[in-house]
Amino acid sequence: MSATLRVPRTRGALSGLLLVLLGLWGALMPLVGPYFHFGFAPDKAWHLTSGRVWLQIVPGAAVFLGGLIALASANRAFAAFGAWLAALGGAWFGVGVPLSGLWADRRHTILGSALGGTTRQVAEQITLLYGLGVVAVFLAAVALGLLDVVGVRDAALAEQADRTAPVI
Repeated sequence: MSATLRVPRTRGALSGLLLVLLGLWGALMPLVGPYFHFGFAPDKAWHLTSGRVWLQIVPGAAVFLGGLIALASANRAFAAFGAWLAALGGAWFGVGVPLSGLWADRRHTILGSALGGTTRQVAEQITLLYGLGVVAVFLAAVALGLLDVVGVRDAALAEQADRTAPVI
């Protein structure tokens, strides 16, 4: 029974790897994007504001950590936890900025305005917030779907592990 919790590390590996890369993008771009005038105000690289931390770096770290867990775990439940963590981080990319208006005053926990002209502002909001969140939630859902199914190969590996396990 417990052998069915084992999962080959290849199960969901591509989704986990892509989530790791998206998490790195989401967490590091707010810090290095101002070098390229790509991001949100203030236009200073490696400058931490509460808005950058809570609305970009923390969800990026959640997507990164969740993808890493889903990628590296051989336990189905723990890998699913990682995929859920990545999904929550991705969802926060999508809804964090609009929801921050509920508790943020004009100086704290608010993300600055996007830099550049109208087209660039749209590109920044899609690549650093909303689109990133949608893709992260999608990849986490794919990983969860792959982890939810106990395939024939998984069942055969579990049966083999049960036969070779010592009887107590």
